[in-house]
Amino acid sequence: MKIAEIVQFLEEVAPLSYQESYDNAGLILGQKNWDCTGAILCLDSLEEVVDEAIAKGCNLIIAHHPIVFFGLKKINGKNYIERILIKAIKADIAIYASHTNLDSVLRQGVNTKIAEKLGLQNLRILSPKKGLLLKLQTYVPSQNLEAVREALFAAGAGQIGNYSECSFEQKGQGSFKGNAQSQPHLGQKEQRHYEAEHKLEVILPKQIQHKVLAALKKAHPYEEVAYELIALENAHQEVGIGVVGELPEAQDSLDFLKSLKQKMATDCVKYTHIHQPKVQRIAICGGAGSFLLGAAKGAGADVFVTADYKYHEFFDADGQLIIADLGHYESEQFTIELFYELISQKFPNFTVHKTTVRTNPVNYL
Repeated sequence: MKIAEIVQFLEEVAPLSYQESYDNAGLILGQKNWDCTGAILCLDSLEEVVDEAIAKGCNLIIAHHPIVFFGLKKINGKNYIERILIKAIKADIAIYASHTNLDSVLRQGVNTKIAEKLGLQNLRILSPKKGLLLKLQTYVPSQNLEAVREALFAAGAGQIGNYSECSFEQKGQGSFKGNAQSQPHLGQKEQRHYEAEHKLEVILPKQIQHKVLAALKKAHPYEEVAYELIALENAHQEVGIGVVGELPEAQDSLDFLKSLKQKMATDCVKYTHIHQPKVQRIAICGGAGSFLLGAAKGAGADVFVTADYKYHEFFDADGQLIIADLGHYESEQFTIELFYELISQKFPNFTVHKTTVRTNPVNYL
């Protein structure tokens, strides 16, 4: 097993293009071509986690939070980040982080894991991302239309929300004239040829454009394939920050908060005024999520479950919903479980351990 295989899988689940601009997800330390002897899963790559990896013979740490967020000009051990990097480098341990990119996927994402713990249904992205989609337009001889369409679908194009194999076609006529070096599939070289063609359109995520174009060129009969890729401002309905869903039945507000504390295994839930007797629609953002309050209100959420709220920000609930602050670590702790499920299902014979180190820097009395 190479580290590259694990990295490739994790980035299929949560592509790096989904991360926020400030983030630093990906392989932070180490090389993809290293043989992998096992992985430790954690939220934070602390020195104790590196020690644990050494003790268990694992040379890969998979963390939710990147150990390096900002540029380092020196690595001399003056702070915990530099000490961790030095220790990991000396032990030939790679460090990988899947952070806001893993937060941003609806299927198998961090917030979906929280929603699963709370028993929510009808999940959807709270704040969908824009700028992640392309529209491919190509022109195909009528007799080859279905073969090209099937190839594009097989490559991953044509997916819109809960619908797959989505396309549009329009019949027309194309013309072309090959030069002396051409090998035209239809018509004669150096003579203008007219052909009944269909314009075929499909939508695709940016990160698979090379795969889709390769499939197009392989399936298309023409020597030179005419196509356009158009950037779309459409929001990607399965990629974005936060999720919102519903409890199977409306629940007493205080009972929900008590169950939230129990299901999320936290010692403390800070919450705003209970202004309504029952709740059902729940918005979620693991980690610091105050910036999504407007989206939670817009989605008609009764409760917004998140972390890292400041005192004055609690007033922003303004009687429109309940803000429930779990704490940062507490809201994201089940990411370790998510990592374990993903990796052990994909690589059942690979050694993977959930860390035994509690990396939460916050303690409660």
